[in-house]
Amino acid sequence: MADEIFVGLCGLLTVFLFRWAFRHLTREKWQFVASIPKCKGTDNCWEGINLTYYGFFNATAYTLACTLLILLTAAAGIPVGFTLILVVVILAICMPGSRIVARLVEKKPHTFSIGGAFFLGILLTPPLLIMVPPLSTRLFHQTVNPIVFLAAVAIAYCWGEGIGRLACISFGCCYGKPLSDVHPRLRPLFRHWHFIFQGSTRKIAYAHHLDGVQVVPVQAITAVLYTVTALVSIYAFLNQHFHTALLLSLVISQLWRFASEFLRADYRGNGHISAYQYMSLVAVAIAIGVAAIAPLPPVLESLSILQGLARLWHPAMLLMLQVLWVTAFVYTGRSDVTGSTIQFHVHRHLV
Repeated sequence: MADEIFVGLCGLLTVFLFRWAFRHLTREKWQFVASIPKCKGTDNCWEGINLTYYGFFNATAYTLACTLLILLTAAAGIPVGFTLILVVVILAICMPGSRIVARLVEKKPHTFSIGGAFFLGILLTPPLLIMVPPLSTRLFHQTVNPIVFLAAVAIAYCWGEGIGRLACISFGCCYGKPLSDVHPRLRPLFRHWHFIFQGSTRKIAYAHHLDGVQVVPVQAITAVLYTVTALVSIYAFLNQHFHTALLLSLVISQLWRFASEFLRADYRGNGHISAYQYMSLVAVAIAIGVAAIAPLPPVLESLSILQGLARLWHPAMLLMLQVLWVTAFVYTGRSDVTGSTIQFHVHRHLV
């Protein structure tokens, strides 16, 4: 019963979050969290560094994904220390990789690509499949089934990217096509459910001048689909259907990534089929291949979300997650493509 309550609460909280986010994040005030003075310019003004809600929601997504990964692996009896080691390895490759892939595909050095980061992560799957058992045995004297671990990673990714799409809404990136450019059969579907972005500093404005225009809410569709998929996969995982959880998370998310590109208006590289779409198809092939060759894991004696929550609720673990949030926010939240001018003054009537 605890597993059902956990999945239900996650779903309920997500509904409230998305209901608020889809209504408010397209407004101009929800792009920047703060501006920090950097150096003094002319006219007694300061040049500022902008910190964005893009970074806030990305950091939150990273942290929630890692939290879910720790919960699921601990629930399955996998040592927390083992999970943390592999989390550090994965993040150390994927976080900088998100910028490197965007530079190679989109020729833009100051942007991030979640799809690129995921593709690097999926390329790590075969090596992880090989190294998980010997590494867990040598360091923790415990056998860890790689499919159980990879299923937890896939679910955490799906959940994290679903939440992370709120970052794209706040910055106005990864945006959909104007309704006027959508196929006539699809247009009625989005007539009452669309986004209108406000603000000239958003990517949709400075890249395609689509601020104030009704566009397909691709980010919202992705957020809903991914989080629903993650919730179903969590329930499958907690009932020890590990292959099902792995395939659901990766196949559905990557097939939608392929399809959703046809509804997007932002630049995704040259060609009708983008590099990111090819990456998603490769990811599906790898997921199916891994699930086909990997043997069924033995039935675990105990698998309970309560066990995972007990392992998570530790001061060192909570501090580590806070450090991860701050690191991710600083890395992804500092805006290189926007600037600000700050001026300070004294309220004389209050002196």
